Amino acid sequence: MQTKLADFIKNSPQGQEADAILRSCVHCGFCLATCPTYQILGDELDSPRGRIYLMKQMLEGQPVTQKTQLHLDRCLTCRACETTCPSGVRYGALVDIGRAMVEQQVKRDTQSEVLRFTLRKVLPNAWVFNTLFKAGQLVRPFLPQSLKRKIPPKLSSAKAWPESRHARKMLVLEGCVQPSLAPNINAATARVLDHLGISLMKAENAGCCGAVAFHLNAQQDGLDYMRRNIDAWWPWVERAEVDAIVVTASGCGVTVKEYGHFLQHDLVYAGKAAKVSALAKDIGEIVHAELDKIEQLLAQQRIKAGKTKLSFHSPCTLQHGMQIRGVVEKILHSAGFDLTAVPNAHLCCGSAGTYSILQPELSQQLLKNKVTALESGKPDQIATANIGCLMHLQTGTTLSVKHWIELLDERLSGS
Repeated sequence: MQTKLADFIKNSPQGQEADAILRSCVHCGFCLATCPTYQILGDELDSPRGRIYLMKQMLEGQPVTQKTQLHLDRCLTCRACETTCPSGVRYGALVDIGRAMVEQQVKRDTQSEVLRFTLRKVLPNAWVFNTLFKAGQLVRPFLPQSLKRKIPPKLSSAKAWPESRHARKMLVLEGCVQPSLAPNINAATARVLDHLGISLMKAENAGCCGAVAFHLNAQQDGLDYMRRNIDAWWPWVERAEVDAIVVTASGCGVTVKEYGHFLQHDLVYAGKAAKVSALAKDIGEIVHAELDKIEQLLAQQRIKAGKTKLSFHSPCTLQHGMQIRGVVEKILHSAGFDLTAVPNAHLCCGSAGTYSILQPELSQQLLKNKVTALESGKPDQIATANIGCLMHLQTGTTLSVKHWIELLDERLSGS
């Protein structure tokens, strides 16, 4: 695609990156077939190709309106288009640039501003979120059904976290909302890795990966969260004491793996960020690399295939963002689960970070479609790999929804 960027941006790092991405797009339209919002709305401006056209106009200096903002807001950033694109267009990076520009030029109404400000101040702050979450659980019995289903009932606390006793060590991203919503996920990860001779460690002062603020167009806030995590992890990384930085939420994993990109122009953090990104691994990658050991441990438990029917929802951030496909499914099959077929497994469930709050109607349509697909094989339960997807799916089904690492932990412990 030919471009002629406006003078105000053409010589900036963002402008040069955007120009390269735009030029890689041949406008073929393959992305329309896998775009969830285009499938629902049927408007090409709610497809990757249409949004690229809107961003091209903006970058070339044409007027930016609320219409441009609306169509970019409706994008899930699921990146299914990147999986489909034959030209390798880095749409996710382009939409980050485009949204930041729109935010500077188009004023939002007060209600939208307040909601977005609240989300980016509450969700990344684990202490604030946990306090409000517990308060919500207390008043949950008195709320209308529409609100009640959005607040999970009181959850069981995490099981024991094994002591650090192995020569092999890895760090874990604790995250922001996951410790409150599902505290057993990281604990289950620590127990699984302990079986494999790996000690999982927490780093003080590490927290939110930065994705929430960054994708709400408070990009400097997001970068500050990234720097904080790098600072918290760096002593272990610098001394080469850890083999990996393990991420159990794929939504966070895709962000940490891109720290090197986000901070490439930061003279202080660029090198450190690149090193952290190289060490970042989704828990599925870690377990898959040790699958022979897992199978030996499971054989001792005499696990038989086909015992439990399981439907696996592969989050967009896992299959499209990190391009990890089939790995978790192979692990679950080895653990004796009978995996059901999931129609249109490439489509988003509608969670997409804060999307379910900011775009509730579209999110609910996507949720309904996804639950129908997941339940079509009549599974006993549903598994996924991201806390956002887990909580969102649970509001749409009566089946139990768990992180797959918890199910593997149960199998390894014989329960």
